[in-house]
This record gives sequence, structure tokens and C-alpha cells, in this order.
Amino acid sequence: MRQTMRTARHDPVLGLDAYCLRGLERPFPSHFHGHYVIGVVERGTRTLTCGRRREAIGPGDVLLLNPGDSHGCVREDGALDYRGLNIPRDTMMSLAEEITGRRILPDFTRPVVRDRELARRLRDLHRAVLEDGSPLRLEEALVLAFGRLLPDYAGQAETAACRAEVARACVFMRDRFAQPLTLADISRQAGLSKSALVRAFAREKGITPYRYLLALRVDRARHLLERGLSPAETALAAGFSDQSHFTNYFTAYTGLTPGAYRALFREERERG
Repeated sequence: MRQTMRTARHDPVLGLDAYCLRGLERPFPSHFHGHYVIGVVERGTRTLTCGRRREAIGPGDVLLLNPGDSHGCVREDGALDYRGLNIPRDTMMSLAEEITGRRILPDFTRPVVRDRELARRLRDLHRAVLEDGSPLRLEEALVLAFGRLLPDYAGQAETAACRAEVARACVFMRDRFAQPLTLADISRQAGLSKSALVRAFAREKGITPYRYLLALRVDRARHLLERGLSPAETALAAGFSDQSHFTNYFTAYTGLTPGAYRALFREERERG
């Protein structure tokens, strides 16, 4: 069995993160991010679930995930090697304005595309970020990659993508993710019965309220660890009941233990 490895680097000029996963064997449960995720599969095959869609993915496939898209994958054949870019909303909006002339948040309607030229350009951008390329190399690679990506695959995000009741539940959980919440608390705020909320939430978001809350907590924990907080401090601040539960969930969602994830960004800060 190959050892799982992860490398990552934040580029402050471009305003995005690049990372590599190599030798990943385990599945990822359904989760989501608050940022865009653009990736290229290099090795291995998986079945990707995004919302209610299921797609087989393999080498050369490009993943296009919007903020809030619930997604997960299970292993089909071989360990997974994957290149990923995490792109905050404001960075993506600035890119859209530069490339298309419209200051909008793009909406990728297809989670998987098979475009050999796009995959090549994304790899070039990814390498430039990880290798700490010159500003000219970085900016050129960014324009070439997104100059193909945005015009061909992105539309404008719709603002009314889910029912009002589910939207209220999401806001309530985002505002109170670190507090102990019950299904009764959430359903009361949404104005639905508990059973109706779970059904509506799964239909609109592709995951249950519980999984949504866990993803919020893991996302918050990720940012706290990047800032240098200890795993124990992070577990408490992100709303986990204890450090053991935090470690189990964080590892399941990210592929790394909290300590290993924190070390990646400590090394980056020490390098300057």
C-alpha cells in the first residue's frame, strides 16, 4: 500500500491555495467547502457523488465544485493522486471580472469535465504555485487556465438556489456552529417539522443537517489550524465535544490529522 502524502502552498499574490494528494486509499464522506475547488485527477478511479449526481472519475478528469456543493467519493480502483486548487469567492469574482468583464460569482453546472487542454493548463498553474514561480509565470498561468475555464464552463450563480426554510436553517447553523445544537433547535428556526427538515435539506443540499453542521465545524477548524492554534484549542473553538471526536471527523473529511494539517502551514510560515 502506498503511503498517503499531502503537500500544500498558499499563494498570497494570486489569493489561492494549491495542494497535492498522493496515494490516497480511503473514501471521503459527503462534505462541502466555503470556497471553490478546482482539481485534476492524476491517478486512480473513484465514484464521485455531487448533490444528486453520481459520476465516475479517473485520470485527466477535471473537478469543478462551487462553494456549498456537497460531494464525496468512494474508491473504485487504485490509490488516488490528485491536484487541487482552493479559490475563495472574492478571488474567483475578481478573476471572473478580469476574464469575462463581468463581476459575478461563477456557477459550475457540471462537477466533472473531460477537457485535456484545460487539465494541462490547470497543471501548469498548480506547478507554478507549488514551485513558488515568478510573478509573471504565476499570472500568465492563471490567465491561461481561467481564460479557458470560465468562458467554457461557468454561468452566473443563482441567488435562489434552495427553499427558504432550508436557507434559514443554514444561516442558523452558520451563526451557531460552535454551540451544541439539536434537530429540534434547527427545525424550529426553519419553520419545519424535524422529519420535513431532514427531507428538504437532503433534497436541496445533498446532505443531512448533521453532516452540514460537521462540515461547517471542520471548515472552521481548518482555518484555525492554519493560523497556528493547537488541535486541542481548535476542537473547543470549532464546537467539537472532545479532541478525539474532532480528530476522527477532521481526518475523515480532509485526509490528514489536525496535527499534520497544522504542520503543513507552520512549515509554510517558517519559509516566509
